[in-house]
Amino acid sequence: MKKIHVRTSSKSYDVLLGKGITENITTFISAQFPDISTVWIIADEAVFSLYGQGFANDLKRFYPITIYTAPPGEQSKSFAVYQDAITHGLCNHVDRKSLVIAFGGGAIGDLAGFVASTYMRGIPFIGVPTTILAHDSAVGGKVAINHPMGKNMVGQFYQPEGVFFDLDYFDSLPAKEVLSGYAEVIKHAFLSQASFLEELKTNFTAVSDLRDDFILDCLLKGIKVKADIVSKDEKEADIRAYLNLGHTYGHAVESACGYGKRTHGESVMIGMVYALYLSKRYCGLSINLEEFVRWVSSLGYDLSIEDKITFDHLLEKMKSDKKSKDRTPVFVLLREIGHPILSNVPLEGLAAADRFIRDIPKWIGDK
Repeated sequence: MKKIHVRTSSKSYDVLLGKGITENITTFISAQFPDISTVWIIADEAVFSLYGQGFANDLKRFYPITIYTAPPGEQSKSFAVYQDAITHGLCNHVDRKSLVIAFGGGAIGDLAGFVASTYMRGIPFIGVPTTILAHDSAVGGKVAINHPMGKNMVGQFYQPEGVFFDLDYFDSLPAKEVLSGYAEVIKHAFLSQASFLEELKTNFTAVSDLRDDFILDCLLKGIKVKADIVSKDEKEADIRAYLNLGHTYGHAVESACGYGKRTHGESVMIGMVYALYLSKRYCGLSINLEEFVRWVSSLGYDLSIEDKITFDHLLEKMKSDKKSKDRTPVFVLLREIGHPILSNVPLEGLAAADRFIRDIPKWIGDK
């Protein structure tokens, strides 16, 4: 078992990583919450059908529990599901002495954390992430639901009491979800060290070849990058915005495609390529972008965008991004690997980067 301590201005907690570590949750709860009334599991219905009953049965031996299951993926982060979850809690007598457990991927973590942060003005929650992608979202306390006009537009900062990352749950992840998670790993590499990125390019050649020890090492490095930034800027007043590398254009693509139509990580990967193009053009970033695109494409990332999703459509969504100022998009760019900045970009540059993205399918098969 590995442990990373996360320290923020509002709370400190541990992220535990390893195989079979969910067995430690009951000990943690009894030590931290001796007067707990109910354990409220909020779970992804697909994940719960695979692993949830055994997890719930273990908890039932010690605590009263109630279980709310939500639709998989971004479908769970709607106003309707949020209201349904709150109603479930009220109907099942969840009170202020209760504890929420977020059991699922990043979307469930966002939903369950937001439910916990608002239910009766806030009750504690624990994260039990079941995807690689959630190594990013489960740490740092950003919780939210989506609005039809934008992703994560309704939310707040609310830190968990602890995070239990059990790698046993990765065994059933489809390849597209592994790729989704590794997009955030690659993002953390760009924000930290060139050696981390080179290690990924050398060792990550196919989803089917990933080893448990390599996955664990990647998660540890990625979480440490995020924990270090969050410890210095919990509520995104400054440097925490760097963690949005790839997300401005990526969120626009994800929203325009329709939530759930393509994975969050794949959308972020498209956004990273967009940001890297802008970084080369405006910040002098030294990177072989075509080589990078060929690498991620060979892994299985689909970087194409349907023609019906126009640049003007994406630009409008980028103007509504949370980082935008006076409806002017603000981008995380790189001077070099490990040295991000926040920058405005001229319209002609945004359009040129969009054309670069749309041209990728035309040349990606060339030798």
